[in-house]
Amino acid sequence: MKVRVGINGYGTIGKRVADAVLMQRDMILAGVTKTKPNFEARVAKQKGIRVYAASADRLQAFSDAGMEVHGTLEDLLREVDIIVDCTPGKVGATYKPLYEKYKVKAIFQGGEKHDVAGFSFNAVCNYDGALGRDLVRVVSCNTTGLCRSLYAVDKAFGIRKARAVLIRRGADPSEDKKGPINSILPDPVGIPSHHGPDIQKVLPNIDITTSAFAVPTTLMHIHWLNLDLQKDATESEIVSILSKYARIKVVPASEGIDSTAQVIEYARDLGRRRYDMPELVIFKESIKSFGREIYLTQAVHQESIVVPENIDAIRAMTNLCNTAEESMRMTDESLGLGGT
Repeated sequence: MKVRVGINGYGTIGKRVADAVLMQRDMILAGVTKTKPNFEARVAKQKGIRVYAASADRLQAFSDAGMEVHGTLEDLLREVDIIVDCTPGKVGATYKPLYEKYKVKAIFQGGEKHDVAGFSFNAVCNYDGALGRDLVRVVSCNTTGLCRSLYAVDKAFGIRKARAVLIRRGADPSEDKKGPINSILPDPVGIPSHHGPDIQKVLPNIDITTSAFAVPTTLMHIHWLNLDLQKDATESEIVSILSKYARIKVVPASEGIDSTAQVIEYARDLGRRRYDMPELVIFKESIKSFGREIYLTQAVHQESIVVPENIDAIRAMTNLCNTAEESMRMTDESLGLGGT
């Protein structure tokens, strides 16, 4: 059985999810939507992807640009089993009634609130809870990264308390109208940032407090973690545990991977499309143990880390795979994740 997938919004996340769907042998990409006939829409058509206008009032713009589309979002919804909403944050929720009207399962992104779906998803943490669901929210890039490392450490050693400081990129590379420009911005000034409560939607037993800062860079986010464990753990044990997960890369600064710029260069050398790094990156030398108290620093490629989670959510919701292990194995192999 192949599931027909539509993608509403072909931007930073949408085009990456579209490429990933095309690489799955149990999925068919039925089409994507665009609000305007820009270069992304044209590239999609060049790839053979069916492009739909986001709404009827957008059709004229495509016609004026001489770009043929296959109809509107509503036409696409008639063709799919599931829609992946990759529209900008807080926009996705406005489409929920339309998805329900056409009785189409829907995946939302982390820019929406938990309540839009009533279930927040991370493949390794709670895949089973998404089986057969009609609505799922894949958590944000930062929450995805934190869930991966916290789950791995908690499963092995137990976490009594987690404290994290997030240094967030100010904007994605293509977002030239966003900032900050010459500032370090507490985001928010108060504590906690939204990330801690969001993590608890996926890992409810983790006692975590987070604070966040936005800085003028575009490449990646950085997280500094302090974890209080239930039992002692050595640095080598922590490295061994984290390295067992295909979606976590423990990288050595001794080999020159000691910054977000070098992580991106590493991704380029791996031949990754768009220099994507869907794995969570943890700097090996940052892992320090003081018995039950450990520290580590990790990096999150905000443009791509949630892509494999969306693929696994599709499988869980449509019952293509009944176990996280099988779905994640298929996804990771198709996307070339894991390894050195």
